[in-house]
Amino acid sequence: MQVVGFTTQQEVSIATKERPFKINEILIIEDEYQNDQLAEVYETMSYNKHIPLNVNEGFIDSNMVDILNSIGYKVGEETIHIAKARLLVEADYPISTGACVRKPRFEEVKNIFLKCKKEDGLLLGEIKSTEDMEDTLEDELKDLFCIYDKSGIRKQKGVPFIFDIKKMQQYPHIGIFGGSGSGKSFGIRVMLEEIMKLNIPTIVLDPHFEMDFSNQCPDIEDKYRDDFSNKFNIYQIGIDVGVKFDTLDKNELKKLLSVSGALTDSMSNVVDTIYKNKDTYITFSTRLEELKEGQALGSVEKIDKKISEASDRYERDKYIKIKETYSKYEKTCPPASVSGIIWRLNRLNNEGIFAKDIIPVEECLKEGKLAVIQGDMRLIQVFSTYLLNRMYLKRREYKDAKSRKQKEGEFFPPFIIATDEAHNFAPKGYDSPSKSIIKEIAQEGRKYGVFLVLATQRPTLLDETITAQLNTKFVFRTVRASDIGTIKEETDISAEEGKRLPYLRSGDSFISSAILGRTIPVRIRMAKTTSPHTENPFEELQTFISQNKDKIYEAIKDKLPIREMQMNDIIVWLEKNGIKMNAGQLKKELDKLVHDKKIVRKETMFGSSYENIS
Repeated sequence: MQVVGFTTQQEVSIATKERPFKINEILIIEDEYQNDQLAEVYETMSYNKHIPLNVNEGFIDSNMVDILNSIGYKVGEETIHIAKARLLVEADYPISTGACVRKPRFEEVKNIFLKCKKEDGLLLGEIKSTEDMEDTLEDELKDLFCIYDKSGIRKQKGVPFIFDIKKMQQYPHIGIFGGSGSGKSFGIRVMLEEIMKLNIPTIVLDPHFEMDFSNQCPDIEDKYRDDFSNKFNIYQIGIDVGVKFDTLDKNELKKLLSVSGALTDSMSNVVDTIYKNKDTYITFSTRLEELKEGQALGSVEKIDKKISEASDRYERDKYIKIKETYSKYEKTCPPASVSGIIWRLNRLNNEGIFAKDIIPVEECLKEGKLAVIQGDMRLIQVFSTYLLNRMYLKRREYKDAKSRKQKEGEFFPPFIIATDEAHNFAPKGYDSPSKSIIKEIAQEGRKYGVFLVLATQRPTLLDETITAQLNTKFVFRTVRASDIGTIKEETDISAEEGKRLPYLRSGDSFISSAILGRTIPVRIRMAKTTSPHTENPFEELQTFISQNKDKIYEAIKDKLPIREMQMNDIIVWLEKNGIKMNAGQLKKELDKLVHDKKIVRKETMFGSSYENIS
């Protein structure tokens, strides 16, 4: 391999007859006038006698042809492989034309690929185009994981990509961007597996109910597996965790109520006026109901009439309380706004939000585990607002007390917050209940050891202030021009890499990070666990149909032969065994079994008879 054509201090062209070049491979240029230079291939092409050299004008010109002929290449007679490469560090002088180029040994490039020891970082995958270094790779860095490639499952060959998570203290927060089917969710799973191995406390907001790490991947060898069963807990909102009402302040309560839609100024005023510190759900909702009933009656006189007509002491005390509440709040709280707050409050209560608390999540974090919060998107938005505020406050109070050298309270660990569909939690252009706390953590969390891992299919829809704080970005296949534009603005991805984004294979990612100082292409390793939703829906449907047929056959096979006049007796017998159907449905099921050749139908003088195949 040799440098050919015009060169600069930043870029060179390289030619060889030996083999094609790989995009993103690293090469060493041996320049006699300066030290060896590292260069990365960003564009490549091969020419042979059937392809005129001028078909790609600009890549090779007449000067290049003359140079190739002068250094021994038979232009037009043999295949020539040419690459454009960019130096990783600008040279002092333009590179010498004719300089020899060779593949590096691992120790020569170790410092640009590995930023920490494998036991201290996240082992996420294989750096692309580094397979040629397999022979010189250190033993401890070989055969660490499996890769799913176009040829199927294979063991690691190239240099492992190990993300130095400790450097997040200087360069906080991670963004994971990619369209549907790009491998984004797969990448999140791999990252969370690695976080669990390091016992880093993490809150995962899981609106898709897929972050369960109980199921081992059946396709990988035992030596690559890890047991995560004791490293995570799953909490469903309203069942396992919730909000302790009497710990809420007015602002937190208003954020919870606003999840069904933005509160009007009038509704906000109702909460400010009626809510009292340390209110329970019962005391607050009772006060609202009393005011609503008083407003329905419409005047103090009508309430007094109800008091005088009360049939017992309980009813009389009830209307006395209604009168007191009505007289106090009627002028400042419009009936429509009171009804709106009651409806929103009841909705949250019916979903179980106020039935539990967040103590299990807090204990989970203190144990260094992953706390997976599950619920539909709306519920998670409600709950995460409260949960993240509380957990962040606990960590901040601990760190502030420590920095002021005050008496420290109970230790509360640093932690990570990870979520998919991040643009729903922190959207650009409008507010959501959880946006303010995520924005605060994005800007201030580094000081307190609280970090974000935000994944989204639509980076354009994510709040720009938050996007700007994501110092590391994993970019999977992205097709939308607006999203590609956002990614180019927020990363150091080159123009050539940007053009490749719509065509990346699922599981391939460009990793742009201030920690690395450059963009690195990585093939994400196979996950060691599987999502509960990995079953193909069409196979699921086929399995259901097959099981249903078997269920009917197993139920009626001992009753064969079945004649039409016996249908009602068979229906009664099936119902006793948990299978409900009418005569028409039973006949259809029997005909399906005939079609599947499990039984036969014979016509007799008394009608059809369904019998075993003889």
